[in-house]
Amino acid sequence: MPDSGSPRVLIIDDDPAMAALIRQVIRSQNLPDPGLAGSGSEALAKTELYDIILLDHQLPDTTGIELLGTLRARAGRPSVILITGNGDEALAATALRLGADDYLIKDQSLSQLLPQVLERVRRTRALRSALAAAEQDLVKAERLAAIGELNVTLHHEINNPLMSASAEVELLIERSSGADKISLESIRGSIGRIRDVLKRVGELEEARSSQYVGDMGMIDLKVETRPRPVSRGDAIVWVAEEDLGRVLSLLLKHAGFTVRKLRNIEEVITASGQLGVSTIVVDSPENVGSRPMGGFRPPQEHWYTLVALVEGDGKREREAGADHTVSLPLDPGSFTEELLRAMKASSG
Repeated sequence: MPDSGSPRVLIIDDDPAMAALIRQVIRSQNLPDPGLAGSGSEALAKTELYDIILLDHQLPDTTGIELLGTLRARAGRPSVILITGNGDEALAATALRLGADDYLIKDQSLSQLLPQVLERVRRTRALRSALAAAEQDLVKAERLAAIGELNVTLHHEINNPLMSASAEVELLIERSSGADKISLESIRGSIGRIRDVLKRVGELEEARSSQYVGDMGMIDLKVETRPRPVSRGDAIVWVAEEDLGRVLSLLLKHAGFTVRKLRNIEEVITASGQLGVSTIVVDSPENVGSRPMGGFRPPQEHWYTLVALVEGDGKREREAGADHTVSLPLDPGSFTEELLRAMKASSG
């Protein structure tokens, strides 16, 4: 049964036999049953429902190149794979320049290549989504840090004099009666509400906004504290590509790790000997030098799980001491689950 998170595919092709072949290949990959469209106009009425579009170049009412820009501009930015009956390199270059994610030719290799291309596009979409989440996470962290600084200022500039005012009001209440006492008790209540707001600002763990007036927002101080994930120790990350580093950091943090991104092999070697390090993720040879894992070799007995990102089959990395290898391009949907299984296997 297809995974509920699997991408939805739309086939745009006016050849019923070719559409049937492509549909059979997609079904064999455990993906949801694809949609079908036989023309450009029919496709435009359906594309917003799909994540990946297999676009035939020659259509009854238009061409794939003419349709490509419109499809890429749709909400959700569907991924487009152009399929054509000839191997025109100029056409392929034009399609890729206009935003196509890949290009396939209608020949005997189509059935074999299509699953590989679909998987590559799926991973690229997942990485793009994870990177967007990482960027949002960074913005939230920056907002929360700014609120933290504001909280220090509020406590210094407001809370201290507020405590003095509260003490004075309490003394006046003891000495007063009648209407004066009622007024002072009202002031005491207002001071208590200000103190409560300061306390909630200090305990804020998420900088979420709510609507105030019109387009103006305000920080929502009523957000309930969410349970923290199980602490899984320190995760050391050494990768060359900044975007990939952000995605890995986000995935590891959400899984309960405290993440430290390092800059070179010397820092990795130093960190590997520190207590609390439970996971080390190192980059592929292409990014960190010709030697597997940049030359980092763990001792035979080590308490952390060493994960190597690899471009090939990962044999060299495993021979160099990696406990687990992850093929690039990274699949964000399965990375954490694979890592936790590897950690369990290493500790066992």
